[in-house]
Amino acid sequence: MDTKCKLCIVKKLGALHQLNTEELNHLSGVKQELSYNKGDVIFSEGKTIGGVFCLQDGKCKVSRLNGNGKEQIVRFIKGGDLIGYRSLFNEEPVTLSAIALEEMNACYIPKEEIMHLIKSNNDFAMGMLQEVCNVLKTTNDSLAKMAQKSVKERLADTLIQMEDTFGKTADGAIDLKLSREEIASYIGTATESAIRLISELKKEGVISVKSKYITIKDSDRLKHIAAGF
Repeated sequence: MDTKCKLCIVKKLGALHQLNTEELNHLSGVKQELSYNKGDVIFSEGKTIGGVFCLQDGKCKVSRLNGNGKEQIVRFIKGGDLIGYRSLFNEEPVTLSAIALEEMNACYIPKEEIMHLIKSNNDFAMGMLQEVCNVLKTTNDSLAKMAQKSVKERLADTLIQMEDTFGKTADGAIDLKLSREEIASYIGTATESAIRLISELKKEGVISVKSKYITIKDSDRLKHIAAGF
């Protein structure tokens, strides 16, 4: 794997699109290219990582352990995103873990390289600030949904969000393969409740499920459920 930064999807979609050719060529020479299999840990809660990860492709989950030692999934990340940059600014160990959901490739860029670009390129600095703000908005929205919506509404909202974020497979399913435990963790409920609610949506003809892939069959009905109707 020898990916040039100027051709990478992260450059096209993220803050890196603010860099010029010279800066991108420099990053190509200092980055470390990494490959992960499903279940591999990209970084773990409590560790110091000293840089950022640029996801070229694949998907991962970002999670933390709650007081009971159970995984709480905070968000899902797809190719084209940057992760790990929060620790650059507060100089603290990461408070979350990132785990690959499938085979994926990423590049690791050391902190000193990112900080140099932030200081020397105002547009890049603004792009990084926008990345941070977008994550904060997503986190705040998730907290509001947890407090205001029922579990079934959260499940419906999550399925809509996942389809919008990850798109569809050739068969029309949401292009994100998750276990019932992972779905339950993300919407903040017990696995048994998630299984029951998924079965309800199947019986109502709103979704179908095959090999952990979920297909939305009635998007209008699902949006009504998400809105509390």
